[in-house]
Amino acid sequence: MGYSVVAGAAGRLIFGYDSFGNVCGKKNSPVEGAPLSGQDMTLKKHVFFMNSCNLEVKGVRLDRTALCVSSCPEEQLDSLEEVQLFANTSGSFLCVYSLNSFNYTHSPKADSLCPRLPVPPSKSFPLFNRCIPQTPECYSLFASVLINDVDTLHRILSGIMSGRDTVLGLCVLALALSLAVMFTFRFITTLLVHIFISLIILGLSFVCGVLWWLYYDYTNDLSIELDTERENMKCVLGFAIVSTVITAVLLVLIFVLRKRIKLTVELFQITNKAISSAPFLLFQPLWTFTILIFFWVLWVAVLLSLGTAGTAQVMEGGQVEYKPLSGIRYMWWYHLIGLFWTSEFILACQQMTIAGAVVTCYFNRSQNDPPDRPILSSLSILFFYHQGTVVKGSFLIPVVQIPRIIVMYMHNALKEQQHGALLRYLFRCCCGCFWCLDKYLLHLNQNAYTATAINGTDFCTSAKDAVKILSKNSSHLKSINCFGDFIIFLGKVLVVCFTVFGGLMAFNYNRAFQVWAVPLLLVAFFAYLVAHSFLSVFETVLHALFLCFTVDLETNDGSSEKPYFMDQEFLSFVKRSNKLNNVRAPQGKDSLRNEEGTELQAVVQ
Repeated sequence: MGYSVVAGAAGRLIFGYDSFGNVCGKKNSPVEGAPLSGQDMTLKKHVFFMNSCNLEVKGVRLDRTALCVSSCPEEQLDSLEEVQLFANTSGSFLCVYSLNSFNYTHSPKADSLCPRLPVPPSKSFPLFNRCIPQTPECYSLFASVLINDVDTLHRILSGIMSGRDTVLGLCVLALALSLAVMFTFRFITTLLVHIFISLIILGLSFVCGVLWWLYYDYTNDLSIELDTERENMKCVLGFAIVSTVITAVLLVLIFVLRKRIKLTVELFQITNKAISSAPFLLFQPLWTFTILIFFWVLWVAVLLSLGTAGTAQVMEGGQVEYKPLSGIRYMWWYHLIGLFWTSEFILACQQMTIAGAVVTCYFNRSQNDPPDRPILSSLSILFFYHQGTVVKGSFLIPVVQIPRIIVMYMHNALKEQQHGALLRYLFRCCCGCFWCLDKYLLHLNQNAYTATAINGTDFCTSAKDAVKILSKNSSHLKSINCFGDFIIFLGKVLVVCFTVFGGLMAFNYNRAFQVWAVPLLLVAFFAYLVAHSFLSVFETVLHALFLCFTVDLETNDGSSEKPYFMDQEFLSFVKRSNKLNNVRAPQGKDSLRNEEGTELQAVVQ
């Protein structure tokens, strides 16, 4: 990160730069050997190409001269006199800096130092702050040469930066939706569940319809000269197919589980009762969200620096080209791993904190004397004793996700080949296996963190103990836990669905010059993380409650000598939901021991 910030120049990407090494819109330092570099361009914020209708590609770079100007010419200029008049009236000089505006019509070098006539009308566009020609013939040539010349990474970064206000607004929308869904779960009723499910069905159907409509619009109005248009069309098709499959699966699941709505309401009422013993758990996601936003901003800033890392080289005529640093620019894969791991680490810290607070409140004999500051106590234990546990657990997620992404990329690459059907099938199977493993590890991590909060053991020991005790009591918990997780997952889908819909409407307005599919994918990813950080409060409390319940069953028998920690409402709910007359299977021992002989037992406060 430090090296990319030092070697990179994100300002060149954000503000644009001229052919002499000056970044538009800021004061510049001189480049040795370039006499026209180092100028103050504070008032000149736009990039103007002198020959925008006659761009050519020589080698791997554009043969063009770009200048920083204060405004773009909005009307066609047919002569040098009109160019001179435009400079005098607007203060925007369209000839090379070394030529004074007084000499535009007198200097014999004016033909080579001024733009080729006629100068087409142009308009500023947020892609590198360039002046885009507005005449149809110049627009088509300019776009096909200039945009296709920019490599994929720069197009992605420019799409992010040109839509940065939209991305920020969509993140705020995701935050607002997450808060609304969280408080819906807090005061849930049967009517709210019906409204909630109706909104999900409406949102999924609407997003699918919009995606297919956009794909149809692209196929009927596609400029084949633009790589950005082709890339956006492919991504829209991919989004439409994935969203349709997800919608179909969720609709089937909702239909199958529709009769368990009453049970869902009762389940969340018990969860809310546990949260009431530590009500500040609902505010726990706020600091998680703040830290995630800070990290994401830092991550994007480093990504911009990686994409612009390069050294200045003086070319013929005093022009400056930036040679990319090939090694540092490929480090964005490593940077991507950092995004997954660090994001999962931050969320895992929240899960560990909530699990610790729930465990402290659950294993408390005196219901009239609740423990003091359970959240602060859980945080202190986390930072002093269990950072390694959280690091190890969060690392398992990207270890599975990154190979899955690579396999998906290879599968998509083979789609364009006529042969290799067997390999495509194998890659599809591998993707499914990685997906199942990813979901299993997420579930394992949550239970491992709760077991760590109960016993203070390391990650591997806690995970093994949690799997062992849950497998012995799976008949009591399987249907309840799965259905509770499904409802919480629907809440996350609702947040992502409406956020993506807002992004589709916003990004589609400037789709020609932006690879907006990638910013939209990032917005969907961030929206899911935000929704997950808020709604995981209920998810973590739910998992922690049931693991504490199983530990309670293992260590106590409900007698006067060994009474249960759970209240009768919780016990009767489990009995009623599973239609059991006896929720406790016969056990040979009063406690569960693992192979090393450590005892998984509740710690009484």
